[in-house]
Amino acid sequence: MKVVVRAKPGAKREYIKETTGLFGPVGERRFVAAVHEPAVEGRANRAIERALARYFGVPPSHVRVVGGFMAKEKIVEIS
Repeated sequence: MKVVVRAKPGAKREYIKETTGLFGPVGERRFVAAVHEPAVEGRANRAIERALARYFGVPPSHVRVVGGFMAKEKIVEIS
């Protein structure tokens, strides 16, 4: 499954929240992921992967960012 994630690096409080998107395909799952890690050298991307793994109850190795590595909006694949 692929989901769209809006990244909020450097947040004081970590959370994952499902949102509704105004744009994109109907039924597309969209999330906001706030993580403590800064957006430096991929640290925020790895923190988002770990947070989504906890949210979906899968091992961290089953979650990876596949698009938008340096953007606020990321495509994340969960297997």
